[in-house]
Amino acid sequence: LVEMTILKFGTEEQKRTWLPRLCKGEVLGCFGLTEPAVGSDATRLQATAKRDGNDWVLNGRKMWISNGSVAKLALVFANADPSKGHKGITAFLVDRERSPYGSQALHGKLGLRSSDSSELILEGVRVPDAMRLGPVGDGFKIAMAALDSGRYSVAAGAVGQAQAAIDASVAYATQRHAFGKPIAAHQLVQELIADMVVETEAARLLVYRAGHLKNKGVASTRETSIAKLYAGEIAQRACDNAIQIHGGYGFSDEFPVERLWRDARVNRLYEGTTQIQKLIIGRFATGIDAIG
Repeated sequence: LVEMTILKFGTEEQKRTWLPRLCKGEVLGCFGLTEPAVGSDATRLQATAKRDGNDWVLNGRKMWISNGSVAKLALVFANADPSKGHKGITAFLVDRERSPYGSQALHGKLGLRSSDSSELILEGVRVPDAMRLGPVGDGFKIAMAALDSGRYSVAAGAVGQAQAAIDASVAYATQRHAFGKPIAAHQLVQELIADMVVETEAARLLVYRAGHLKNKGVASTRETSIAKLYAGEIAQRACDNAIQIHGGYGFSDEFPVERLWRDARVNRLYEGTTQIQKLIIGRFATGIDAIG
């Protein structure tokens, strides 16, 4: 999210300063859009940015931020003019060393436990105007463009999770015996596996189509939302089927399908929920914006 957004919207100086370090892994970035009281409705950000000479002063909190505790560069969205609604939202690159901000790691997650998720705490954080990303008021547009890339990554990852569920299920079903034969030889088990294969192949092709359009530089918001929605949904079903095939062992952490199921659940939440994707797809189909 951070690298591609800087590449697309950053100044040449911002690109020279940050992209090599980010791409080499010398620093990690985080994407600060979601807030404690603002999720899907990103037009109503409560974080503020006030101009003070050549600086901006940021105040607010960001929630569920991946890499938030370990990132050295935060891409933060804050409203520079709340009277303009989402047209006041502006993007800032916040260098943690020069513009310190607080963070609090979040624990007790259902899945993605190896991934750092944190709350960002912005209290009077001063950011030079040179670290503003894009024009004042373009932050919402920049955030939506970034989410297009993020949604594609989620869709591709969901296909990988579904395939992992298939692989684990086939391996288990071919060696586990019941009623005198491998459970893979039972029709109902094969039905579960066949459903997983068909849906995963369909999701993979949707991801390939969206990726093909992205590679051509063609607008692909619709196709990306379709891929993200479908891949996220079928990954959960595939992992659920995998647990069913594993039986009681699937309910324990002795086999990988337990973790796959937990990790797959978030695909339907982050980078735009399943319901938000349906509204985006519906807008393209009808020409009517139901989001508002």
